[in-house]
Amino acid sequence: MPHHVTVGVDGSPESRAAARWAAQEADVRHVPLRLVHAVDWPLDPVFPGLGRQDVDRWADQALTEAVDELHQRHPRLEITTRCLAARPAAALASEAADAGLLVLGSRGLGGLVGFIVGSVALSTLVATGTPVVMVRVADDPDSPRIGSGSEVVLGVDIHESCDRVLAFAFEEAARRNCVLRAVHGWKMPTAYRYVPFFDPDAEQDIGRSVTHMVDDMLLPWRHKFPDVDVSHSVFMGSAGDHLVRASHGAQLVVVGRHLRRSPLGTHLGSVAHAVLHHAAAPVAVVAHE
Repeated sequence: MPHHVTVGVDGSPESRAAARWAAQEADVRHVPLRLVHAVDWPLDPVFPGLGRQDVDRWADQALTEAVDELHQRHPRLEITTRCLAARPAAALASEAADAGLLVLGSRGLGGLVGFIVGSVALSTLVATGTPVVMVRVADDPDSPRIGSGSEVVLGVDIHESCDRVLAFAFEEAARRNCVLRAVHGWKMPTAYRYVPFFDPDAEQDIGRSVTHMVDDMLLPWRHKFPDVDVSHSVFMGSAGDHLVRASHGAQLVVVGRHLRRSPLGTHLGSVAHAVLHHAAAPVAVVAHE
């Protein structure tokens, strides 16, 4: 079976939005969709008096309602379900192991743009090497639709070997038949802080050098995906801030994170963290070595 798309479902508006986005992605990839519902049993004392049968009935209802809605939107899509009694983060990470993509829902920041990334979503994201897409209720796939012509925005790090991130972004742009916009931010070397007479031409020279490095990084992928229209934006400043600004009107923002083997640390860099919490579009986080 080809790599399927997995999505976490719990009956909430956030998970329903994630399921709709995941179904659309599975449809355009021509792969099955798997809905996963996980409950950490027992729920007492959080929900006193709630029995196991009640929990099972609630889970079945959430999955049934999601399947019915998605089949109405995508009648030919193959949909399977999994209901697990386990910690949600561990269950979702385990279910993502054989998936091509994991999709999770997240609450928006009210009238502000951005995400509230809960502990389950964050724990799941750092526990799997599978690409993860975070979706908000506001990211309902009815508008815009895949292929509407807006951009896929990619955060590029010239100091890392991130072929998995580049491959994912180019593939998504090709599926959507839209522009891929690569973004890279750079900073002046620390030593320049101590130069008493700074030469402004040095900044321009560094900027041109960085631009050439970005071009060199993208070149093999331009050849591999000749039909993808690629643009890039290289600037001095915070990559996270620029990616957040670029996310307005984008179909998807793609960033990388280090695949760390140690259990210590957040496993998310500052750029991925900023984009996850403040982007105005769904965010794909792709792990790389």
